[in-house]
Amino acid sequence: MGNMLYFPAIEIESIETQLINWRNQYPLMGILVMLPEAEKQMAPTLQALCNRQRIPLCGAIFPQLIFAAEFHCSGVCLLRFDRMPYMALHDNVPHDTPGAVDTAENIAAGLVEHLDDDTPATLFLLLDAMLPNISTLLDEIYLRLANRVNYAGVNAGSETFQPMLCLFDNQKVVGNGVLALLLKPHQGAILEHGYQINQQLLPATSTDGNRIIQIDWRPAFEVYQELVQTQYGVEINRDNFYQYAVHFPFGILRANHSVLVRIPVMLDDDNALFCVGEVPPNAMLTLLEAPQVDSQVTLQTLQQGLAELRGDPAGSELLLFYCAGRRLHLGEQAALDELGAFSRATQTSAMAGALALGEIGGSTLWGYPLFHNGTLLTAEWGRCP
Repeated sequence: MGNMLYFPAIEIESIETQLINWRNQYPLMGILVMLPEAEKQMAPTLQALCNRQRIPLCGAIFPQLIFAAEFHCSGVCLLRFDRMPYMALHDNVPHDTPGAVDTAENIAAGLVEHLDDDTPATLFLLLDAMLPNISTLLDEIYLRLANRVNYAGVNAGSETFQPMLCLFDNQKVVGNGVLALLLKPHQGAILEHGYQINQQLLPATSTDGNRIIQIDWRPAFEVYQELVQTQYGVEINRDNFYQYAVHFPFGILRANHSVLVRIPVMLDDDNALFCVGEVPPNAMLTLLEAPQVDSQVTLQTLQQGLAELRGDPAGSELLLFYCAGRRLHLGEQAALDELGAFSRATQTSAMAGALALGEIGGSTLWGYPLFHNGTLLTAEWGRCP
């Protein structure tokens, strides 16, 4: 019996029967529930079901689900834990730096007593995409836990980037929150984007969280318009901003020459750009050559990374999260082609996940946690006997 199931329609009797069958075999089980945005109203119903059966659950709501190398707008994914791990849902997370510090302190304090330095563990974070201080939160968590855990995670919420209650446990459905899971033994996750680097760099001379106010001392949108026009011959204005911006993301060049993708998603009246994820003050920005995403390199990196973590992934059950911005850029069919190619290359026995609004991880074991856009993120969930 596999650990991952997808129900195309949310039929409570069928789901309850499956949960009872699972619990008969795994009395200490719990579940991770993933719902698509179109089914968000079903979260309380699934909470009531699990409470009736005394099964612990945690869950998140995403734009769409992934199962069997396809995107799904309806239904529900259930991922079984043989034994429910430590889990904590933090809501009402403040949006400023002191708030990130307090939240990180609470997350770390809850985890510490469950850590065993001889057992590899992964801190898997599910976050509301509307939080503007995710990178700061990750920095603060790392200051407290360092390399005692691997780091991975994704953003939940609406693809419209409007506030939505998107995280839940047995009692609450919340927005503006963080759901922390401690998976062990677990070797971590792998992510990659495959975007090509443009050599022209400009400083983000004024930023506020995930808002770029000025680039090279000028209004951010004006500079962005000029870069896209000069490099790609595309004229971006307020009317077509969302249509085109996903195709021309920024890259933040880090000291180790790695690149973090930041996709502009909103524009304010002051010509400032809002991105998914923070942009540090004075960060060096480049306009990524998004049309040249190298899908083959992306998939090879993911497959090789999984092999390095646990050996050949063939026969395993894999989590896979796919960035919503990446799918918008590449198009529906190209995204489906990537899912299919990844499934064939890994020879996975099952693959489940969701369309994500930002991803957390690193490309190396024990890597510093970084917040990304435009990636595929994958991790092993279990192996079939």
